[in-house]
Amino acid sequence: MTDTIPGADTVPAELLEALLAYERAILANDLDELDRWFIDAPDTLRGDDAGLLVGHDAISAFRGLRGGVAAREIERIEYRPLGDDQALVVSVSRFLIGGRGLQTQLWRRTGEGWRIAAAHVSGRPRPFDRAMWRTVGDPLFQGSWDGPLAGRTVAVKDLFALKGYRIGAGNPTYVDSVAPEPRTASAISDLLRAGASLRGIARTDEFAYSIAGDNPHYGTPPNGALPGALPGGSSSGPASAVATGQADIGLATDTAGSVRVPASYQGLWGLRTTHGLVPRQGLLPLAQSFDTVGWITRDGDTLQRVADWCLSYDGSDSTERVYGASGADLPRRFVVPLEALDAAEPATREAFERFLEALDAPVERVSIGALAEYQEPFRVVQGAEAWRNNGEWIREHPGALGAAVAARFRAASEVTPEDERVARAAIALLKERIDALVADAQLLLPTVPGPAPMRTSDGARVDAVRAATLGMTTPVAIAGIPAVSIPLLTVASQLGPAPVGVCVASRAETDIALVRLARRIADETLPA
Repeated sequence: MTDTIPGADTVPAELLEALLAYERAILANDLDELDRWFIDAPDTLRGDDAGLLVGHDAISAFRGLRGGVAAREIERIEYRPLGDDQALVVSVSRFLIGGRGLQTQLWRRTGEGWRIAAAHVSGRPRPFDRAMWRTVGDPLFQGSWDGPLAGRTVAVKDLFALKGYRIGAGNPTYVDSVAPEPRTASAISDLLRAGASLRGIARTDEFAYSIAGDNPHYGTPPNGALPGALPGGSSSGPASAVATGQADIGLATDTAGSVRVPASYQGLWGLRTTHGLVPRQGLLPLAQSFDTVGWITRDGDTLQRVADWCLSYDGSDSTERVYGASGADLPRRFVVPLEALDAAEPATREAFERFLEALDAPVERVSIGALAEYQEPFRVVQGAEAWRNNGEWIREHPGALGAAVAARFRAASEVTPEDERVARAAIALLKERIDALVADAQLLLPTVPGPAPMRTSDGARVDAVRAATLGMTTPVAIAGIPAVSIPLLTVASQLGPAPVGVCVASRAETDIALVRLARRIADETLPA
């Protein structure tokens, strides 16, 4: 076999055997064998177009989720010795289904023989990632040829109506059961009118009833900032598209954190708008009392352009007037909820405290009450509305949902009218509490408790993170106020340095001014 591979005859026999054994393990997806061929050390490296993995544990976790590679054959090897005990090997592979790939490996001789110390993989080009996209074009819809967003592209969460397409809601049975939409959602039309083009329809967690970012039917979109981690949801597809550079703007929704969580997990900017500020015509609802439209971007300038246009343009579908509340700058006074700090993981809290030290502004630490006081009535009202919106379809399509979302809908179906009445009364009082805090100051807290969990995390770990996260995100949702997640913190994780957002929230209808303030905060606190 090796006689037919150009360049194989230049490789020392022992190293060549190791290289070919590793290739056999790749094709067989033999995880134990693959682990054995990489040096078991914290500085072992593996990179590809999704990012860099540092450490044997991170590389091993990634492989457990990737699955096997397509059948391929090595068709060329280039060998360069780097001394007696190190060598650089570059191999070109031809995939049997078409396309070529490139593997660059630094091999090191150890007491166990030759092992890989570092590797970079350029895989076979893919038409598009089906875990991230439902459909995609170049573009799918062309926007206006001029405007403040000209040249930028949009990934639309698969909950918004697009004329001629069906809403998919992250579920294959649902998309097969509904009719194509007769008109396009106003939130999409606004962006097209501003010059942005629609790149495609991006995946969502099922019915937007999750914040993890996984989907049992289509797979889990990649985390563009932390390979091997969950992307965050439910706006997982738009966030991943933006983080990986496949779109500039993610058009998303936020009910309990579905803009803020993926923005935090993937090092992005994310704005949850004031509840009801952007009309929801053409949006498949989860819970109307909390559903809001939002946007995800890689930088504050793009987010500002989107907000300025969609929230201030007189005559747009989304607004009929300029919201004067954003005309003046917001005061640089901040209140930090003590309960949110207590809910944050130690590394996140430490990073947040350093951020506060760098923030040149008055900061007051206040109590907003136990986070469970917010989370439980929110859960009840959200569940009641989610079941009213989707219960009939779910009853008619048994077994169509993934296990986690099915369990949430089962719980939602058990909410009684009295449960809902009591919860709504509690929410009204909690809203007054938050509104009073942001009357002349801005709420400031870590967006989430910590970095994105690993994709290999078990269900108990994911559920624990979900509960802690919702405790931090629901106060803003209950108040219906705007909130922006800014990518300002970096903390250690099992997968390497990981982003965590800082959330700033302000009084209702000050969304544009809030983004301006967030950009100033970033300019002042990020290293030059």
